[in-house]
Amino acid sequence: MHTQQQASSCSTTPEGLPLSRRHPWSLTRLEDSSGLMREENMMARIPLVTRDRVREDLRSIFDEVSSGPGGVGTGPMSVLKYSPEMARRAIPLFNYVRNESSLPQKVRELAMLTTARATDCPYIWNAHAALGRRAGLSDALVNALRDRTPLPPLAAEEAVVIKLGMEFFQTHRISQDTFDVALAQFGPQGLVELTTLMGFYAMLAFNANAVDLGLPQEITEPPLPV
Repeated sequence: MHTQQQASSCSTTPEGLPLSRRHPWSLTRLEDSSGLMREENMMARIPLVTRDRVREDLRSIFDEVSSGPGGVGTGPMSVLKYSPEMARRAIPLFNYVRNESSLPQKVRELAMLTTARATDCPYIWNAHAALGRRAGLSDALVNALRDRTPLPPLAAEEAVVIKLGMEFFQTHRISQDTFDVALAQFGPQGLVELTTLMGFYAMLAFNANAVDLGLPQEITEPPLPV
């Protein structure tokens, strides 16, 4: 997840965020069974992908998808690079739903956080909580979503994002009432971009949780309780 956000540099993306404070949970998370610290951001179940770990006939594609400023990366998008062709096809959709969608940035960040909370994905939560705050989400909202406590009063667009996301992740369906509110709020284009964004980040969370993707040693937010 190291693609540039429109005209901004790679350092503004979650995987390139300046990490500002140490949290003991991240150190415990990175400690292996021998008591030694694992490399920052290392995957617990498979090694961090490198060029020599992909099939030789796919290495030119691996080079292509890893040629940006962020290189191979260490987040969920890096997991996809074990299948370089799949990663190559996924990156344009990632770029669009995350950075170029018609949805406001605050809505996109809330959708990503809602997905991270619903899928219990600490990595995505840590990557996007600070971004969400900077995009205009209140501390009270972010903290309540993280801790599964009652939500504060919400703007209409915030309320429908959380309701739609949680309703789908919990029941695998969207009620007609929720659908109608979301359609009225975002229009057909915005609605399908919202559901696709959440679906894409659910896929990233699936990969991150499957490989037990560790947090950085320096994390920006209190850890997501899971």
